[in-house]
Amino acid sequence: MPNRHAHDDAPDTAQTFLYLAATPEGPERDVLVEELVEAWLPMAHRLALRFRNKGESLDDLKQVAALGLVKAVERFEPERGAFESYAVPTITGELRRHFRDHGWDVRVPRRVQDLRNKVRAARRELIDQPGHTSEPTMEDVATRAGLSLDEVRDGMEAMDSYTSLSLDAELGGSADGFSLSDTLGKAEPAYDLITDREAAKEGLRALPERERKILYMRYFEDMTQARIAEEVGCSQMHVSRLITRSCTQVREHALQEGADAYPQAA
Repeated sequence: MPNRHAHDDAPDTAQTFLYLAATPEGPERDVLVEELVEAWLPMAHRLALRFRNKGESLDDLKQVAALGLVKAVERFEPERGAFESYAVPTITGELRRHFRDHGWDVRVPRRVQDLRNKVRAARRELIDQPGHTSEPTMEDVATRAGLSLDEVRDGMEAMDSYTSLSLDAELGGSADGFSLSDTLGKAEPAYDLITDREAAKEGLRALPERERKILYMRYFEDMTQARIAEEVGCSQMHVSRLITRSCTQVREHALQEGADAYPQAA
Protein backbone atom coordinates (compact mmCIF):
# COMPACT_ATOMS: atom_id res chain seq x y z
CA MET A 1 0.00 0.00 0.00
CA PRO A 2 1.27 3.54 -0.69
CA ASN A 3 2.34 5.47 2.40
CA ARG A 4 0.08 8.31 3.57
CA HIS A 5 1.23 11.62 4.97
CA ALA A 6 -0.05 12.24 8.50
CA HIS A 7 -3.22 14.31 8.67
CA ASP A 8 -3.35 14.60 4.88
CA ASP A 9 -5.59 13.00 2.27
CA ALA A 10 -2.87 13.26 -0.41
CA PRO A 11 -0.83 10.02 -0.13
CA ASP A 12 2.64 9.56 -1.56
CA THR A 13 1.90 7.54 -4.70
CA ALA A 14 4.46 8.90 -7.16
CA GLN A 15 6.31 5.59 -7.45
CA THR A 16 3.08 3.62 -7.89
CA PHE A 17 2.01 5.91 -10.75
CA LEU A 18 5.36 5.28 -12.44
CA TYR A 19 4.72 1.53 -12.17
CA LEU A 20 1.21 2.04 -13.56
CA ALA A 21 2.48 4.02 -16.54
CA ALA A 22 4.87 1.18 -17.44
CA THR A 23 2.32 -1.61 -16.95
CA PRO A 24 0.26 -2.82 -19.96
CA GLU A 25 -3.44 -3.62 -19.80
CA GLY A 26 -4.16 -6.68 -17.72
CA PRO A 27 -4.75 -7.96 -14.18
CA GLU A 28 -1.59 -6.38 -12.78
CA ARG A 29 -2.58 -2.93 -14.05
CA ASP A 30 -6.10 -3.37 -12.64
CA VAL A 31 -4.62 -4.07 -9.21
CA LEU A 32 -2.47 -0.92 -9.38
CA VAL A 33 -5.48 1.20 -10.41
CA GLU A 34 -7.52 -0.22 -7.53
CA GLU A 35 -4.68 0.48 -5.08
CA LEU A 36 -4.33 4.08 -6.24
CA VAL A 37 -8.07 4.72 -6.17
CA GLU A 38 -8.29 3.39 -2.63
CA ALA A 39 -5.40 5.61 -1.55
CA TRP A 40 -6.88 8.80 -3.02
CA LEU A 41 -10.53 8.09 -2.18
CA PRO A 42 -10.52 10.33 0.96
CA MET A 43 -9.59 13.29 -1.24
CA ALA A 44 -12.41 12.48 -3.67
CA HIS A 45 -14.89 12.33 -0.78
CA ARG A 46 -13.58 15.67 0.50
CA LEU A 47 -14.30 17.23 -2.88
CA ALA A 48 -17.80 15.70 -2.87
CA LEU A 49 -18.51 17.43 0.45
CA ARG A 50 -18.15 20.80 -1.27
CA PHE A 51 -21.31 20.05 -3.25
CA ARG A 52 -23.51 18.88 -0.37
CA ASN A 53 -26.76 20.67 0.47
CA LYS A 54 -27.47 21.23 -3.22
CA GLY A 55 -30.34 18.78 -3.54
CA GLU A 56 -28.33 15.59 -4.15
CA SER A 57 -27.59 12.92 -1.55
CA LEU A 58 -24.03 12.84 -0.22
CA ASP A 59 -23.72 9.11 -1.01
CA ASP A 60 -24.54 9.81 -4.68
CA LEU A 61 -22.02 12.65 -4.76
CA LYS A 62 -19.32 10.41 -3.29
CA GLN A 63 -20.00 7.82 -5.98
CA VAL A 64 -19.72 10.47 -8.70
CA ALA A 65 -16.48 11.74 -7.17
CA ALA A 66 -15.13 8.17 -7.03
CA LEU A 67 -15.95 7.75 -10.72
CA GLY A 68 -14.04 10.95 -11.49
CA LEU A 69 -11.13 9.64 -9.42
CA VAL A 70 -11.01 6.39 -11.44
CA LYS A 71 -10.87 8.42 -14.66
CA ALA A 72 -8.11 10.60 -13.26
CA VAL A 73 -6.02 7.61 -12.16
CA GLU A 74 -6.36 5.86 -15.51
CA ARG A 75 -5.54 8.97 -17.57
CA PHE A 76 -2.81 10.54 -15.44
CA GLU A 77 0.67 10.90 -16.97
CA PRO A 78 3.32 11.12 -14.21
CA GLU A 79 5.70 13.25 -16.29
CA ARG A 80 3.14 16.08 -16.32
CA GLY A 81 3.43 16.86 -12.60
CA ALA A 82 1.66 16.06 -9.33
CA PHE A 83 -1.39 13.81 -9.48
CA GLU A 84 -3.46 16.01 -7.17
CA SER A 85 -3.23 19.00 -9.51
CA TYR A 86 -4.69 16.80 -12.26
CA ALA A 87 -7.21 14.87 -10.15
CA VAL A 88 -8.91 17.81 -8.42
CA PRO A 89 -10.23 19.51 -11.60
CA THR A 90 -11.10 16.11 -13.09
CA ILE A 91 -13.21 15.07 -10.07
CA THR A 92 -14.74 18.54 -9.68
CA GLY A 93 -15.68 18.56 -13.35
CA GLU A 94 -17.36 15.18 -12.95
CA LEU A 95 -19.40 16.50 -10.01
CA ARG A 96 -20.45 19.61 -11.94
CA ARG A 97 -21.47 17.52 -14.93
CA HIS A 98 -23.58 15.39 -12.60
CA PHE A 99 -25.51 18.45 -11.44
CA ARG A 100 -25.82 19.74 -14.98
CA ASP A 101 -27.11 16.45 -16.37
CA HIS A 102 -29.04 14.97 -13.44
CA GLY A 103 -29.96 17.82 -11.13
CA TRP A 104 -32.90 19.05 -13.21
CA ASP A 105 -36.43 17.93 -12.26
CA VAL A 106 -37.55 18.83 -15.79
CA ARG A 107 -35.20 17.83 -18.59
CA VAL A 108 -34.20 20.66 -20.91
CA PRO A 109 -31.66 20.72 -23.76
CA ARG A 110 -28.02 21.37 -22.91
CA ARG A 111 -28.14 24.67 -24.88
CA VAL A 112 -31.01 25.93 -22.73
CA GLN A 113 -29.21 24.87 -19.54
CA ASP A 114 -26.23 27.00 -20.62
CA LEU A 115 -28.55 29.93 -21.35
CA ARG A 116 -30.05 29.56 -17.90
CA ASN A 117 -26.62 29.81 -16.30
CA LYS A 118 -25.68 32.90 -18.34
CA VAL A 119 -28.98 34.63 -17.60
CA ARG A 120 -28.75 33.88 -13.88
CA ALA A 121 -25.15 35.16 -13.70
CA ALA A 122 -25.97 38.36 -15.63
CA ARG A 123 -29.04 39.02 -13.50
CA ARG A 124 -27.05 38.56 -10.29
CA GLU A 125 -24.32 40.93 -11.51
CA LEU A 126 -26.90 43.59 -12.33
CA ILE A 127 -28.63 43.25 -8.95
CA ASP A 128 -25.30 43.47 -7.10
CA GLN A 129 -24.38 46.76 -8.79
CA PRO A 130 -24.19 49.75 -6.39
CA GLY A 131 -27.35 51.81 -6.40
CA HIS A 132 -29.46 49.06 -7.98
CA THR A 133 -33.07 49.38 -6.79
CA SER A 134 -35.26 47.41 -9.22
CA GLU A 135 -35.47 44.09 -11.02
CA PRO A 136 -33.30 44.08 -14.18
CA THR A 137 -35.26 44.17 -17.41
CA MET A 138 -34.90 41.50 -20.07
CA GLU A 139 -33.09 44.06 -22.23
CA ASP A 140 -30.60 44.75 -19.43
CA VAL A 141 -29.94 41.03 -18.94
CA ALA A 142 -29.56 40.49 -22.70
CA THR A 143 -27.01 43.30 -22.95
CA ARG A 144 -25.08 42.10 -19.92
CA ALA A 145 -24.98 38.46 -21.05
CA GLY A 146 -24.47 39.17 -24.74
CA LEU A 147 -27.66 37.28 -25.65
CA SER A 148 -30.72 37.96 -27.75
CA LEU A 149 -34.10 38.60 -26.11
CA ASP A 150 -35.34 35.18 -27.26
CA GLU A 151 -32.33 33.52 -25.65
CA VAL A 152 -32.96 35.41 -22.41
CA ARG A 153 -36.59 34.22 -22.42
CA ASP A 154 -35.48 30.62 -22.90
CA GLY A 155 -32.96 30.98 -20.10
CA MET A 156 -35.50 32.52 -17.70
CA GLU A 157 -38.01 29.76 -18.43
CA ALA A 158 -35.31 27.17 -17.74
CA MET A 159 -34.74 28.73 -14.31
CA ASP A 160 -38.14 27.32 -13.32
CA SER A 161 -37.24 23.85 -14.61
CA TYR A 162 -34.44 23.04 -12.18
CA THR A 163 -36.92 22.29 -9.40
CA SER A 164 -40.43 21.15 -10.25
CA LEU A 165 -43.54 22.46 -8.51
CA SER A 166 -45.48 20.04 -6.31
CA LEU A 167 -48.99 19.16 -7.48
CA ASP A 168 -50.14 20.00 -3.95
CA ALA A 169 -48.72 23.51 -4.11
CA GLU A 170 -51.36 26.23 -3.90
CA LEU A 171 -51.72 28.43 -6.94
CA GLY A 172 -50.84 32.08 -6.53
CA GLY A 173 -53.80 34.31 -5.76
CA SER A 174 -55.97 31.40 -4.62
CA ALA A 175 -57.61 32.08 -1.26
CA ASP A 176 -59.47 28.76 -1.05
CA GLY A 177 -56.49 26.39 -1.15
CA PHE A 178 -56.84 25.70 -4.89
CA SER A 179 -53.83 23.58 -5.90
CA LEU A 180 -52.19 22.69 -9.19
CA SER A 181 -53.62 19.16 -9.03
CA ASP A 182 -57.13 20.67 -9.13
CA THR A 183 -56.44 21.95 -12.65
CA LEU A 184 -55.58 18.51 -14.06
CA GLY A 185 -58.13 16.56 -16.05
CA LYS A 186 -58.96 12.94 -15.44
CA ALA A 187 -60.11 9.98 -17.51
CA GLU A 188 -63.86 9.98 -18.13
CA PRO A 189 -65.30 6.43 -18.34
CA ALA A 190 -68.41 7.71 -20.11
CA TYR A 191 -66.29 8.53 -23.19
CA ASP A 192 -65.55 4.84 -23.69
CA LEU A 193 -69.25 4.06 -23.35
CA ILE A 194 -70.12 6.65 -26.01
CA THR A 195 -67.49 5.20 -28.34
CA ASP A 196 -68.82 1.67 -27.86
CA ARG A 197 -72.41 2.76 -28.51
CA GLU A 198 -71.46 4.58 -31.70
CA ALA A 199 -69.51 1.55 -32.90
CA ALA A 200 -72.51 -0.72 -32.26
CA LYS A 201 -75.15 1.44 -33.97
CA GLU A 202 -74.68 0.25 -37.53
CA GLY A 203 -74.46 -3.38 -36.47
CA LEU A 204 -77.74 -3.06 -34.53
CA ARG A 205 -79.46 -1.51 -37.55
CA ALA A 206 -78.44 -4.53 -39.61
CA LEU A 207 -80.21 -6.97 -37.25
CA PRO A 208 -83.80 -8.17 -37.78
CA GLU A 209 -86.36 -6.24 -35.72
CA ARG A 210 -86.97 -9.13 -33.29
CA GLU A 211 -83.27 -9.48 -32.47
CA ARG A 212 -82.99 -5.72 -31.92
CA LYS A 213 -85.99 -5.86 -29.59
CA ILE A 214 -84.49 -8.78 -27.63
CA LEU A 215 -81.17 -6.96 -27.17
CA TYR A 216 -82.98 -3.81 -26.09
CA MET A 217 -85.00 -5.68 -23.45
CA ARG A 218 -81.93 -7.52 -22.19
CA TYR A 219 -79.39 -4.70 -22.02
CA PHE A 220 -81.47 -1.52 -21.72
CA GLU A 221 -84.47 -2.75 -19.71
CA ASP A 222 -82.43 -5.36 -17.81
CA MET A 223 -85.02 -8.08 -18.34
CA THR A 224 -84.22 -11.74 -17.65
CA GLN A 225 -84.06 -14.21 -20.52
CA ALA A 226 -87.11 -16.02 -19.13
CA ARG A 227 -89.22 -12.86 -19.21
CA ILE A 228 -87.97 -11.96 -22.70
CA ALA A 229 -89.00 -15.44 -23.85
CA GLU A 230 -92.52 -14.76 -22.58
CA GLU A 231 -92.63 -11.41 -24.39
CA VAL A 232 -91.52 -12.72 -27.81
CA GLY A 233 -93.18 -16.13 -27.55
CA CYS A 234 -90.23 -18.56 -27.68
CA SER A 235 -88.11 -20.64 -25.32
CA GLN A 236 -85.51 -19.21 -22.99
CA MET A 237 -82.82 -21.33 -24.68
CA HIS A 238 -83.72 -19.84 -28.04
CA VAL A 239 -83.55 -16.34 -26.57
CA SER A 240 -80.07 -17.14 -25.23
CA ARG A 241 -78.90 -18.31 -28.66
CA LEU A 242 -80.37 -15.21 -30.34
CA ILE A 243 -78.62 -12.89 -27.88
CA THR A 244 -75.27 -14.62 -28.39
CA ARG A 245 -75.60 -14.65 -32.17
CA SER A 246 -76.77 -11.02 -32.35
CA CYS A 247 -73.94 -9.78 -30.12
CA THR A 248 -71.42 -11.63 -32.29
CA GLN A 249 -72.83 -10.04 -35.45
CA VAL A 250 -72.77 -6.53 -33.95
CA ARG A 251 -69.19 -7.02 -32.75
CA GLU A 252 -68.00 -8.34 -36.12
CA HIS A 253 -69.74 -5.45 -37.90
CA ALA A 254 -67.98 -2.91 -35.65
CA LEU A 255 -64.60 -4.58 -36.17
CA GLN A 256 -65.06 -4.64 -39.91
CA GLU A 257 -65.96 -0.95 -39.96
CA GLY A 258 -62.84 -0.20 -37.95
CA ALA A 259 -60.69 -2.20 -40.39
CA ASP A 260 -62.23 -0.35 -43.34
CA ALA A 261 -61.66 3.04 -41.67
CA TYR A 262 -58.02 2.30 -40.72
CA PRO A 263 -56.64 -0.22 -43.23
CA GLN A 264 -53.25 -1.69 -42.35
CA ALA A 265 -50.32 -0.49 -44.37
CA ALA A 266 -49.21 -2.91 -46.99
